Amino acid sequence: MTDILKINENIIPKFPKHVRFRFNKARKEWVILAPERLVKLDPIAVEILQLVNGERAVRTIANELSKKFNAPEDTILADVKEMLQDLSDKGFIEENG
Repeated sequence: MTDILKINENIIPKFPKHVRFRFNKARKEWVILAPERLVKLDPIAVEILQLVNGERAVRTIANELSKKFNAPEDTILADVKEMLQDLSDKGFIEENG
């Protein structure tokens, strides 16, 4: 049994091997693909997931989004952690390392 991943600002998130974050050209939308599963994403989730590359820590992702959208980093960080935690709980995100 796998331990539950607790997302914090130091975690370096990545997609597991069985999960793909892709642009669906036919529907012109970003999705997460996994065996027998498809998740449609809202624009905010897309902005976050485009920065998930297995190299950036959650804090770095929040910092980059804070600069891009001129928003408070702590607010962005809380939103990023919440979204990544939800995806992690569903098996779409894991820790690199």
